[in-house]
Amino acid sequence: MQRTRYEAEHEAFRDAVRSFLAQHVVPFHDAWEKAGIVDREVWRAAGKQGLLGTDVPEQFGGGGVKDFRYNCVVTEEVIRIGASGIGFTLHNDVVAPYLLDLTTDEQKERWLPPFVTGELITAIAMSEPGAGSDLQGLRTTARRDGSDWVLSGSKTFITNGINADLVLVVARTDPEAGAHGFSLLAVERGMKGFERGRNLEKIGMKAQDTAELFFDEVRVPAENVVGSEGGGFIHLMEKLPQERLSIAVSAVAGARTVFDLTLAYCKDRTAFGRPIGAFQHNRFLLAELATEIEIAEHYVDRAVLEHNAGRFSVQDAAMAKWWTTELQKKVVDSCVQLHGGYGYMLEYPVARAYADVRVQTIYGGTTEVMKEIIGRSLGV
Repeated sequence: MQRTRYEAEHEAFRDAVRSFLAQHVVPFHDAWEKAGIVDREVWRAAGKQGLLGTDVPEQFGGGGVKDFRYNCVVTEEVIRIGASGIGFTLHNDVVAPYLLDLTTDEQKERWLPPFVTGELITAIAMSEPGAGSDLQGLRTTARRDGSDWVLSGSKTFITNGINADLVLVVARTDPEAGAHGFSLLAVERGMKGFERGRNLEKIGMKAQDTAELFFDEVRVPAENVVGSEGGGFIHLMEKLPQERLSIAVSAVAGARTVFDLTLAYCKDRTAFGRPIGAFQHNRFLLAELATEIEIAEHYVDRAVLEHNAGRFSVQDAAMAKWWTTELQKKVVDSCVQLHGGYGYMLEYPVARAYADVRVQTIYGGTTEVMKEIIGRSLGV
């Protein structure tokens, strides 16, 4: 069935994104994977091309168009070329809503212009060594001292953690207030006591800098509180649906990319005198995967439009996130099997996808947590 998510202007933007990636990412990504980090220059180049902050108001240098479909185009094209190291999606889809919706005029003036140009790379720090999906188990704390907050603790698994110039840190600012005792503090590069640990070595997504962050009595000015004091948990709950939708978009795009490559392989690769796709088991498997991917595409298309209309709920996001990422994992695993021995060779995109995809059902909230959210919404 014909997909109806995009209009002509989105496809024109896609052409620009695809051209940018071909010039500025594809030739360098292998080197970035070996280095474990992308060159900061690609961020500045993306800013010049208009790939960052399409929904940031024009007065701050952004595209001025609040339409999540432009974010989706960037995500899909990055996924299409297998560029696992580019942190644009976290910057645009996850951090941008906090800076757009929760910041003061002064904070917007300070942070949004360099956010759009790529001179200010962003991250958000939630997970800790002892707490991941359970946000209420976070132990990083901040106490008020005069006009500053004094931040202490550590975070881990932080995407863009090495390159980031601005990190939104979730900290407990009132130990007695439960869910109402968390705040978001914007920690900036160079603040005394803010240190980066290891660039973590992962199974996949080798070019993505994923780091440990440490805060040793970091003095964060009160004017760096993002949103309301004590409102951090609520802010996270309000913004997490877009993050989870973004992951769903990438999951479906990833499943489609790997499936299409595998379908072509199954038509060309022969065994026992005929294409391997002609064997009934393989043909049935391809039919099953094609059906599930198409259903997922249409669900996510509708989800994006619902999100644009302001009707996309926490429960909707949980459904989209767990189902599409589990589907992606299934599709990629099946495609490795269809490739046979070549599917295990890293020179083949399907092998890299196999390593990269595993985290999809973990970050942004595990599959189990997503099901718990849905179950509670059902009253059980």
